[in-house]
Amino acid sequence: MESEFDIAVVGGGIVGLASALAINERYPRCSLTVLEKEPEVGSHQTGHNSGVIHAGIYYKPGSYKAMLCVEGVRLMKSFCEECGVAWEACGKVIVATDGSELARLEELYRRGVANGISGLELIGADRLREIEPHARAVRALLSPGTAIVDFKEVAEAMARRLTARGVSIRTGAPVKGIRRAGTLQHIDADQSSVAARFLLNCAGLHADHVARMAGVDPGVSIIPFRGEYYNLKPECRLVRGLIYPVPDPAFPFLGVHFTRRIRGGYEAGPNAVLAFAREGYRKSDISLADLGSMLSYPGFWIMGLRYWRMGAYEYYRSFSRRAFVRALSKLVPDIGEHDLCEGGSGVRAQSVTPDGSFVDDFKIVESASAVHVLNAPSPAATASLAIGQHIARLAADRFDLK
Repeated sequence: MESEFDIAVVGGGIVGLASALAINERYPRCSLTVLEKEPEVGSHQTGHNSGVIHAGIYYKPGSYKAMLCVEGVRLMKSFCEECGVAWEACGKVIVATDGSELARLEELYRRGVANGISGLELIGADRLREIEPHARAVRALLSPGTAIVDFKEVAEAMARRLTARGVSIRTGAPVKGIRRAGTLQHIDADQSSVAARFLLNCAGLHADHVARMAGVDPGVSIIPFRGEYYNLKPECRLVRGLIYPVPDPAFPFLGVHFTRRIRGGYEAGPNAVLAFAREGYRKSDISLADLGSMLSYPGFWIMGLRYWRMGAYEYYRSFSRRAFVRALSKLVPDIGEHDLCEGGSGVRAQSVTPDGSFVDDFKIVESASAVHVLNAPSPAATASLAIGQHIARLAADRFDLK
């Protein structure tokens, strides 16, 4: 039998859950359901990222990423305190390893200050060695407020709060089709088909597909990029906190770096290789449907021609531990292949336009009876509660909620 709701949220990742929370808090009489295709919430991008609560340094002042990340940091830390989710402000350094990176490092500092981040400090090599004795750089940017958390635990805490408030969360409910009949949208989700007046699409890696099911041209296609990590062996004592490179502004990735984990241990990575499946966590994962969709998209070919050198290098580094270590050694010269063991991976849902450009900012598209989140890569987990509040405001206007 089909249940009826005011709003159906497609996607039980951290953005979908945070949006459901924000709507429920503002409009508690509004009936909500969350449809998640996996057996658990937060199973994809939410549960496969590095667990960093980003301060908001990298993002262009005035952009959605800048505004929502900075506000999201405050909301995330407060939510974790309320719900008993462990987090730690371990701090982070972004290091310029040679003079060619100094101008970009200083631009990051200016951006961070413009975004209202407190405590940022440009430091020299001697001060850097006090913080990270094995890191080497000509100059570094210190962000003491950058923190770490397990975003899967955050998502689970969000789900518990929603359930306690009477919100229906249906797992194991992949959306197969959406059709409109009168004032209702009928969402075929296997055994959990529902009808809803309004739709909130937070489907992450599949958000463009869901938009098309709902009759909306997303204007972009999601291209999956796999990020592969190594773990530092327990006996390796070369890293204390978070050590990042100065990123290349031509790409939406931060480069390989060192990350401290909230439950102990350290990761090194990720790279950024094209994945042949939207959920392609292993090199051998191939989805013919996902691959066909990607190859038939003109923007994919334009992107590939534009960035083929970088793509080829990322693939080389994916199969060569020596090349991976060589990139890491720019940050920590003493690191060696013997310090690493195999780690996990994640897949980033990166929206690409028909002209082959990466969508840099968050992309949220509204239609008559739906809101579609079509680009929400990092720092979306950090910003999730602020994104949720923003979407709740959009929903209030678009859906005339009371």
